[in-house]
Amino acid sequence: MDQPSLPQVASGYIPAQILYVTVELGIADLLADGPLSYTEVAEKTGTHPRTLRSLLRALVGQGVATQVDTDQFALTELGGQLRTGAPGSVREQIMLTTAPELWRAWGDLATIVRTGEPSRQPGTGWTPLEWLLQDPEGSVKLHELSGQSTRALAPGIARAADFTRFDRVADIGGGDGTLIAGILAAVPGLHGILYDLPTAVETAAPTLSEAGVADRCQVVGGDFFESVPAGADAYVLKYVVHDWNDDQVTTILRNCRAVMLGEGRLFIVETVVPPIMTADNPIAVADLGVLVGCGGAERTEDEYEALLEAGGFTLAGVKDVLLGTEPSGLQVIEAAPAA
Repeated sequence: MDQPSLPQVASGYIPAQILYVTVELGIADLLADGPLSYTEVAEKTGTHPRTLRSLLRALVGQGVATQVDTDQFALTELGGQLRTGAPGSVREQIMLTTAPELWRAWGDLATIVRTGEPSRQPGTGWTPLEWLLQDPEGSVKLHELSGQSTRALAPGIARAADFTRFDRVADIGGGDGTLIAGILAAVPGLHGILYDLPTAVETAAPTLSEAGVADRCQVVGGDFFESVPAGADAYVLKYVVHDWNDDQVTTILRNCRAVMLGEGRLFIVETVVPPIMTADNPIAVADLGVLVGCGGAERTEDEYEALLEAGGFTLAGVKDVLLGTEPSGLQVIEAAPAA
């Protein structure tokens, strides 16, 4: 596939906003049962008819819709991915990645690059991630989206970490419990602790019950910047470390170290940045994304080793997480308590 030209890259914000408005208005859901005229769609969405027609025409250009006649538009198979709850739906992903707070934050990129500090919301001082976690609807969407990918990866994470060595594993910052449910399902007899903010873990019960592991998992609400639960011999941080700066990560690691026994293990599940970046590696944009959204960073193995040392650990190894038999792009970083 040919690389897009630089002007095409620079105008990428236009289709992004077209898709955001489309899912925000629920247009794909309205067209799911068949073609409608643009005036019908405008009436149902409370929008300006002529402007709504322009939006539908733009969706035709993106392959999301087709124009049946001068007035009517229909949804394509690709456009079906924008429907609420449809198989393979990307609606929630688009809603999050183009959310107004994150959209505004990327507009601050020049300042962010100059200062090294994330964008913050006027008034509250929140980063986009903090805003999402504070917003009940946004928090649910965030954990649901994370859960979709985690569900498929959990067996590979369990194999890479070899949780058969342990009696109890604590998933720190585990959201709705998708990861711990997958780990416990993959390792019969293992017990778990799910720990995250109360607003996150309150959605965990259905996830744990559906996986048949609710009787083996304790659910605890709290703040990992304050403390983490004792009683586990393995602690997991998946997609937690990259959300925070070095000082914040060190605090989290030290809190884990404070409750771990000498034979315990810590597992950080992230994408390890290669020392030399190549053009086909998407982690470079992801690295910038976590800086913009929350002040975090994707890190190299050497950087993880230094963080672990600051938190009271020594690096014990790094293993790829497989999705089936193929590399997933994620790694499990294993650490042991320092003497």
